[in-house]
Amino acid sequence: MGKLVVTEFVTLDGVAQAPGGPDEDREGGFAHGGWQAPLLDRESGDVMFERASGMDALLLGRKTYEIFAGYWPTAPQEIPFTALLNHVPKHVASRSLAEPLGWRGSTLLTGDLAESVARLTQRHDEVHVIGSLDLVQSLLRLGLVDRLDLWLYPLLLGSGKHVFADGTVPTRLRLLESVAYPNGTLQLSYERAGEPTYGNLAIEEGEVQRRVGRD
Repeated sequence: MGKLVVTEFVTLDGVAQAPGGPDEDREGGFAHGGWQAPLLDRESGDVMFERASGMDALLLGRKTYEIFAGYWPTAPQEIPFTALLNHVPKHVASRSLAEPLGWRGSTLLTGDLAESVARLTQRHDEVHVIGSLDLVQSLLRLGLVDRLDLWLYPLLLGSGKHVFADGTVPTRLRLLESVAYPNGTLQLSYERAGEPTYGNLAIEEGEVQRRVGRD
């Protein structure tokens, strides 16, 4: 069974809408498109490509698929991601598309989402999801995300679509990796670790104080 890996570029206040360009996604009147570009550097870009190179299938929601399909087929070949994304098998989760756009290697998922994703992870070692915020919410609710790769940028936007929107299922995460870059960007990787556990801080603090007093 393969893994489902979600990659998101997100600001410190949780916004992940339109990191790539001004007109990428203006839904809701979003005026901050392209916020990621000034914060990219060669070092983090190389790591992003290295991580993405582990994918042997790409799963996208309709909106992100349409953005990618409108750019990558004719993107400059000197960009490392161009060959990678154009050659990897692409799968689209959409209720509105009757057929995929003319991006080579694209197919539509059919039937139940959980069953369709299970079939993908049976066929591929690493299925990656990039962006696709609505789809990611569904994948999280269904417990299908194996690894969550977040690129956290030192930026506050105050509005826009969030990675963890309303309806996010309470989930405990285990940190796998944390890397800080000179420009303040954090690379964080998590895996699911079950449901949250709860306690009572007042009781726990009191117990610590009693123990300190006895010592």
